[in-house]
Amino acid sequence: MTSSRVVIALGGNAMTGPDGSATPGAQRDAIAVASGHIADVVASGVDVVLTHGNGPQVGNLLVKNEMAAHVVPPVPLDWNVAQTQATIAFTLADELDAALELRGLPQRTAGLVTRTLVDADDPGFREPSKPVGRFVPEQEAERFIAHGQIWEDRGEKGWRRAVASPEPLSVVDSPAIHALVDAGFVVVCAGGGGIPVVDDGQDGHALRGVEAVIDKDLTAAILAREVNADTLVIATDVPNVMIDFGTPAARPLGRVTVAELREHAAAGQFARGSMGPKVDAALRFVEGGGSRAVITSLEHIADAVAGDDAGTVLTV
Repeated sequence: MTSSRVVIALGGNAMTGPDGSATPGAQRDAIAVASGHIADVVASGVDVVLTHGNGPQVGNLLVKNEMAAHVVPPVPLDWNVAQTQATIAFTLADELDAALELRGLPQRTAGLVTRTLVDADDPGFREPSKPVGRFVPEQEAERFIAHGQIWEDRGEKGWRRAVASPEPLSVVDSPAIHALVDAGFVVVCAGGGGIPVVDDGQDGHALRGVEAVIDKDLTAAILAREVNADTLVIATDVPNVMIDFGTPAARPLGRVTVAELREHAAAGQFARGSMGPKVDAALRFVEGGGSRAVITSLEHIADAVAGDDAGTVLTV
């Protein structure tokens, strides 16, 4: 199958060094490599919308918040998401524009700081459970608790911040994304799952940022539907989804139906903290009307867009 509009969700390996380093130099080098693969997708003639993770980058900002808390008030988590969106987007724009120009392509890149709507009554807000940032001693944690944050005792390693991770409902800025894609831009948007916002329901329906993080892959599934993409590509660090991972019976999944993948998921094949959200996102996109979803490694994304012979390909 040949796609005409694709959403590509970049994993953390596309923006950090091989050893997980998140220094500015390591991030730029990794993004330069990723941009080459993305440019190959653009060269195939499809519209491309990019989204990405931001875990290491938000983690770095949280450390800065913690270390400077005695000098300046810590900024809320939604601000951290916004800042990392902008930093990653402009770096991707620089590197991808260079890769596109190198291939003689006319398209250029636009980065959009993007909000994602969540429900203020989402159960995740009542019991924040998503760990973020580094471990700290109890005395340090108490200082941040005084600023209204929630921290949990994680045993020998110390205390770690816990935040809400509500379900994404819609990408607030999808009309702007549509307009940019229709104007010929490759769009970088909804980084880190988007800046979480709720609708206060007041006059004018004002949106308000909230302390939370959103799963980037679940947002990618919604984004792909809202921009009318026919293919969602989730780029990770392995070429295929594996079943019976870590056992002698381990094997990669190639083409698979929704029913087959649902059966594997129900059997507990996919870890909640790694492949689980990616599989869930792929299923949601296709079950919601998308034509196909592919989970594969970054270096195979062009092949994943061009046909059904690369990665784990999910169709109805």
